[in-house]
Order: sequence, then structure tokens, then C-alpha cells
Amino acid sequence: MTRIFVFEYLTGGGIDPALAGAASLADLSTLIVEGRVMRDALVADLREIDGVEVSFASSRFESVDPALAHCMAAPGESMTAFVARVAREHDYACIIAPECDGLLLHLYDAVGAARWLGCAKEAIRVASSKSASAACLAAHGIATTPAIEPGEPLAHAAGRWVVKPDDGAGGLDTFVFDDFTAACAEYEARAAAARHPVLQAWVDGEPLSLSLIGDGERVELVSINRQRIGLSDSKAPGHCAGIVEFDGVTVNQIDTASAQGQVLRVLAERVAKAMPGLRGFAGIDVVWHPSRGPVVIEVNPRLTVAYAGLSASLGGNLAVALLAAHGVQVRQSARETSAYAAQDACGARP
Repeated sequence: MTRIFVFEYLTGGGIDPALAGAASLADLSTLIVEGRVMRDALVADLREIDGVEVSFASSRFESVDPALAHCMAAPGESMTAFVARVAREHDYACIIAPECDGLLLHLYDAVGAARWLGCAKEAIRVASSKSASAACLAAHGIATTPAIEPGEPLAHAAGRWVVKPDDGAGGLDTFVFDDFTAACAEYEARAAAARHPVLQAWVDGEPLSLSLIGDGERVELVSINRQRIGLSDSKAPGHCAGIVEFDGVTVNQIDTASAQGQVLRVLAERVAKAMPGLRGFAGIDVVWHPSRGPVVIEVNPRLTVAYAGLSASLGGNLAVALLAAHGVQVRQSARETSAYAAQDACGARP
């Protein structure tokens, strides 16, 4: 029996909603819902695999079916100590957490490489910074959105500009400006407050996300998804064109075998070579520009919300491919051996 621990940071007790300010409570509630969707989808997939016993972290803020194996942190126990303790009681741990403030890296260290079902530490480190990711990808000739310093001379200052946290997730605290000077002012205000911002050009086009399964060196493009992203000006500060709002994702929208799919498959392979260590499930956020084609916005070295709908959409159990990418051999039921692209991820079929 292979024992696997699933920890999703927000549903696992990482943040107390009662301590969140009124301004951030709505955003936090949305993220908790997304976190629960990811966690429950992964747990459900793992529970269907013969020979796998799964438990997950919960918190006092939710009611959990007593038939499901779950645990929570002891009073006063830090999240890293909790994750380290429970991970030692399992063969493997799958961690879903934001990269902000080095959180995903800290949890990697808490679990340890031997039990970690996820991307390698160096891939997490680079992907945790939007500016570092852009520099890495640009160095390999991949179209991306480089970080801009406010005093940096530009060939032109037309178009839109975006200011966001360098290590943010979920489109939070992401402002779009029509005026470069206003964008610089927002960047400098955040920097003065030690909020670690990044300033980049806004890329027009269709927002997509790529879902990948990788073995650390190679990746398989499992699904091309459409993201629902818009701009809201209802709470935008002065001189701001709008605040980015993420309204979810619709999975498996573009055939990976189509002409557009082939371009994105090659892009995913190039990103994996530029950023070694994308292992298990990972995501790439892309905007398909009308003339430039795909431009990489960021790399997510962990499960994304797209995972939740993929097993059903692909007609199989994506967790089987995730485990296979880590060399974890499991017995498969008839449903799990249904044909779908991810089962041949990286040429490794369990």
C-alpha cells in the first residue's frame, strides 16, 4: 500500500479567515474555493487508484466527511511543522500552495525531496519570481514579458502596463495602466513598502493555460485551457485602467493535435528545457497575441485549478500519470487504463 498525503495550504489551515481584513476577505474566499476544488479533485483521483491510501489536511473551518482520512494541525503548530510531521507518516506528499513569500519552497524543505510529488526545488525557485522566470525564458529565446525598471529607457511607452506582485498568484493585486508614468508610480510605491512588485508590458490576446505532466526533463502537453480573465474598474485607484479579475478556467478547449496545439506543444517543451525540474503536474499561463503568437506570462510549478476538470474531460485518471512521472508504480483498474494522452506522459506508462 502506497500512502500519500495531500496538503492544500488554504483549506489545510494556512490562513485564518477570521483574521483577514474585510477588503481581502472576498479574494481569500475565492482562493479557498479554488483550493478546495483542486484538493478534492486530486484526492478523488488518488482514492480510485488500487494500492493507494490517501489522506489530506483540513481545518476547523470546514466539515469533512468522517469516512475520508484527514488530519489537521495541532493547536499552536506551524504549517511547516505540521506538514513535515504528517509527511513523515506517509510515503509521499503532494503539496498545493502559492509561491508567495517562498511558501512553496519552505514546504518543499519541510517534506524533503524523497517524499515530494512535485516540481524540483530549483524549478520552484525560478518560477516563484515572475521577473526571474521571464529572464530565464528570454535567455532561451522564448517570447515572454520581461520585467522593466521604472528608469529604464524604452523604445516606446505606448500600450498598457501591468504592476503586480513578483511572487503573486491568482491574479491578485494586479493593476493595469494605460500610462507608463502612472504604472511607474504604482511600482515605486509598492517597492517603497517592500511589497516586491514587478512592472511588465501588458500583452493583448487570448489568455490560455497549458496543463503539463513532466518527469523533470521532458513534458507532455495534456490540455490547452481557456482562462476567463477580465478588467474591473469598480475598485481601481486613480490613473489605473483596471484591476485584473480571474474568473476561472475552461479545460481542454483546443485540440493538442491541431496546428495551434502543435505550436503550444513545442513551446511547452522549450519551457521545460529552459526551466529543468518541471515534474508531475505544472502549468504555463500564455497569452496568444494576434501577431506575435504565444507569449508566456508565468509558469506554475504545482497543481493549478485546471486540474479539477481534467480527469473527466480526458476520460481517465490524471493522478496515474502524475505518479508515473515520479516513478511511483501503481496497479490500475479498468477506468484508470482508459486511453488518453497523459498516460503516455514523457513516455512513462506505469
